[in-house]
Amino acid sequence: MVLALTVCGIVVALVVVALFVFGLRRRLIQRSGGTFDCSLRWDAPEKGDVGGKGWAYGVARYNGDRVEWFRVFSYAPRPRRVLERSAIEVASRRVPEGEEELALLSDAVILACLHRGTRLELAMSEDALTGFLAWLEAAPPGQRVNVA
Repeated sequence: MVLALTVCGIVVALVVVALFVFGLRRRLIQRSGGTFDCSLRWDAPEKGDVGGKGWAYGVARYNGDRVEWFRVFSYAPRPRRVLERSAIEVASRRVPEGEEELALLSDAVILACLHRGTRLELAMSEDALTGFLAWLEAAPPGQRVNVA
């Protein structure tokens, strides 16, 4: 009986520590500011495929001429993807359809982009989208920006 209680106590302690580390990691990512909730679908399918598969929930952070994207459910201290402002081409903008509505946050707007030849989609709130597009257009003189 004592062994079972000890094991249960250790399991509960490990779960609490794991949840604390998730929260601490997100806090450290957001500490420098310029963050927003952003779902990402890398290697997105062609137009017309509105299945909810492939979306990963995350937090994006502006860092100079880059946007660093971190998975929410990860312990990795480094960003999973880094998008460079000069390499981002915005192709289109749309609202979630079909199964995407279940996979994404309720107020999400989807931005279809190309980054170095890779098709990707970013889903974020309307406010975050406004900030993201303003950041793209605020490139230093001489850099090309492709915003549709």
